[in-house]
Amino acid sequence: MAIRVVRLGSPRRSGEGLRLGTVRRPPRGVPRTEYASHDFYDVWLPELAPSAPLVAAAQRAEDERGWRSFARRYRAEMSRPPASRILDLLAALSHRIDLAVGCYCADESRCHRSLLRQLLAARGARLG
Repeated sequence: MAIRVVRLGSPRRSGEGLRLGTVRRPPRGVPRTEYASHDFYDVWLPELAPSAPLVAAAQRAEDERGWRSFARRYRAEMSRPPASRILDLLAALSHRIDLAVGCYCADESRCHRSLLRQLLAARGARLG
């Protein structure tokens, strides 16, 4: 059992389990009933997405300093309830079931999902 960190819309891997969309907005132009069949997500979990102002800041981050600022602010958002409780829950569930969390970004190294990976690991999640 484990949590995988994935790009939403990418083909599902065998044994991936339930896919959670940790994004602020649902995919454009895709009917809600088709999110899962298009490999976006099974459950939308926007509580783990950066806030709208923080998304804008991340998009403006052109260098390492800007990214570090985004990362610091995102971690602060995730330290508050309900996000911190959801992260604790996912970490605990990772020892019992397979899950995947993800975002749309092409480059994981400049996406909040890389930070989610770290936050989950710090909580003892089993990562795949």
